[in-house]
Amino acid sequence: MKTKSAAILLWMFFSFSFCIAENFTEEERFFLSSDDEIKKEFYSCEISDEIFSRMKGKTYKENCTVPLSSLNYLHILHWGKNGEVLEGEMVCSSKISAILLEIFFLLYKSEYVIEKVRLADDYNAVDEQSMQDNNTSCFNFRCISGTDKISMHGLGLAVDINPLYNPYIKTTGTGTVVEPAGSEEFTDRSKDFSMKITHSDLAYKLFTERGFEWGGDWKNLKDYQHFEIDLK
Repeated sequence: MKTKSAAILLWMFFSFSFCIAENFTEEERFFLSSDDEIKKEFYSCEISDEIFSRMKGKTYKENCTVPLSSLNYLHILHWGKNGEVLEGEMVCSSKISAILLEIFFLLYKSEYVIEKVRLADDYNAVDEQSMQDNNTSCFNFRCISGTDKISMHGLGLAVDINPLYNPYIKTTGTGTVVEPAGSEEFTDRSKDFSMKITHSDLAYKLFTERGFEWGGDWKNLKDYQHFEIDLK
C-alpha cells in the first residue's frame, strides 16, 4: 500500500513539474533553477577576437600599454530598474575577475538594481556618454578626468556603479565640476533616491570588504560611483 501511495505521489510530482515546464516562460523557468544553474551565467574568459574587434580603437586604444592577455571578459546577470533580469558584460583586469564575479553574483542574489552593464565600447569609449546612460562599466584605457594620469579604469581595476545617480563631484577655484551632465540633482546625498550608494549600501559593503576603495570617501573630491583596488 505504501509503495502504491509513493508511486502516486511521484507521478503527481512529475506531472506538476511537467506543467511548470509547459506553462512557464524560459525566464520564469530560470528563476526556478538552482544557484548552480544561475552561477553558470557568471563567467569570465580571455578576450576573444570577436570581443577585441569591439574594443579595438575604443577602450583599447592604439597607445594602450595594458597587455590584452591581462584582461578578461565577464558575463553576468543583473536586475534592471523595472524588475527584469538582464545580461551584462564587462572587461576587467584578470587579477580581479573572480572577485568581481563573486560581487555581482551576490548583488544579483539580493536583487540589487543595476540599470545597465555594457561595454564602454558601445558608447565609443566616451565616458560621459556611458555615465549619462547610467551604464556600469570597468575597463577603459583613459586618463583621470582633468589630468594626464592613466586612471584605474585604464588598468581594469576600477568599476563605476550606476554613475548617473552617483556622480563625480569636484570643487575648483572656478566652480564645481559634476559628471555626468544631468546628474546634478543627485549631488545632494542627504536626499533619498533609488540606486544611491552610501555606507549602508550593499555594493559599498561587498566592494570594500574585498579591498576596494570607494570614491565617496575621498576628501578632495567625491566620486560616488567609483570603486577601485590597488594591487601593488
